Amino acid sequence: MAQQSDTRQQVRRVLLLTLALNVVVAVSKILIGLISGVLAITADGFHSMVDGSSNIVALVANRLAARPPDEDHPYGHRRYETIAALGIGLFLLVTAWEIVSGAVERLQGGGEAPEITPLTFVVMIGTLAVNLFVTWYEAKEGRRLKSELLVADATHTRTDVFVTISVLASMVFVTVLGWLWADTVAALVIVALIIRSAFDILRRTGGVLVDTAPYSPQQLTEWIETVPSVEQVLRVRSRGPSDAAHIDVDVQVAPEMTADHTAAIATAIRDRLNDHIEGISEVEVHFSPRAWGENDYALSARAQADALGLATHEVCVTDAPDGKVLEMHVEVPPGQTLAEAHERVSQLEQNVQTNVPGVVEVITHIEPAQVAVVPDMSSEDMAAQSERVAGQALDLLRRRFPGLNWHDLRVQPYNGGSFNLTAHVALEPEMSVEAAHALAEDAELLLRTSIPRLSRVTIHTEPPD
Repeated sequence: MAQQSDTRQQVRRVLLLTLALNVVVAVSKILIGLISGVLAITADGFHSMVDGSSNIVALVANRLAARPPDEDHPYGHRRYETIAALGIGLFLLVTAWEIVSGAVERLQGGGEAPEITPLTFVVMIGTLAVNLFVTWYEAKEGRRLKSELLVADATHTRTDVFVTISVLASMVFVTVLGWLWADTVAALVIVALIIRSAFDILRRTGGVLVDTAPYSPQQLTEWIETVPSVEQVLRVRSRGPSDAAHIDVDVQVAPEMTADHTAAIATAIRDRLNDHIEGISEVEVHFSPRAWGENDYALSARAQADALGLATHEVCVTDAPDGKVLEMHVEVPPGQTLAEAHERVSQLEQNVQTNVPGVVEVITHIEPAQVAVVPDMSSEDMAAQSERVAGQALDLLRRRFPGLNWHDLRVQPYNGGSFNLTAHVALEPEMSVEAAHALAEDAELLLRTSIPRLSRVTIHTEPPD
């Protein structure tokens, strides 16, 4: 939000500068036209006033578009800027009509012959230089700030450059060759350029207003499908301007996914899209479960446990003659009686057998959930005992598993004077996951049996740096 506000401020500064320059150009042309009596220059000056008018419209739109979403505009006010850009396109069509009208009048023999002086050329060349700078600067800032409004306004100002060049050319032809019809021919060429620019702006802004997709569904799908756990992208849609797009995604995931799992996947999808697209306004992700097929039993058991406020780990699946047998450790809130814990875990066993196809038996091991408890000892004693346990554990690991890089070993006080231990070990990158897991289990068993005060041991296996 802060970045968007800063961008709005930068767009506003660009518009204020171009407004000031356009006013200077318009006033200069009108004054020299009135002094010299050259109607073409006076008309060109009033044409330049259109640039100033479009700048004022753009400033108002920029202020309105910067408003945050509200109840009446839940998607924000960004389209005020699109409507303003649409207005600039209409200004271009009006400009084209004015030039055509002047050309028709000239062909019919109306108007007086211009009186051209050196001062007239100086003023027109000076205003041309200003217009070229405004066009270049506004287009460059529009691309940098990704503002369709600045880009559209730069396109409009570019038409004024062509008009000024045509006026200069007609002045040369009239002064040197006496070709009064030259200005008419140049005007008609400019009309074609203006109409092309106008329809380009109307096409782009109209596409936003009618919700033309700014991004290809195929490209969005390719990016989203690289997110783990997304089994299939069912539908993806995008709308709005390319620098503030709204993207809706429907994805298929495993039916046992919990709310926590889908929330993590949704975050991963948003991050992946933001990696490829700048300026996304919102990504809305909807989930659809696939039909039951090959089941992830550990994930299914965890989902059923989550629904009861329990946690599971070490889920093992074995085959029985009539189905699958699940063995798992279940963590229950501490402080419960065995009867209370058994009742909740029995409900979990029943839910798993009922809701997970193919499971015929569930065997559970009840254990208290890990909860940090401040030990009844001073911080000095706690640190000293933790250090002794850590040293003893590290010595055991190095003797039992020589040559391995054991590191980041931490010991934390737990409940009733016991400790939790975590350690990392670097193993060969080519080692299989099964072998690494078996080594970690051996290490955990060694520490728990050798150091009775260890309540929980966790070994993290990893390849060397």
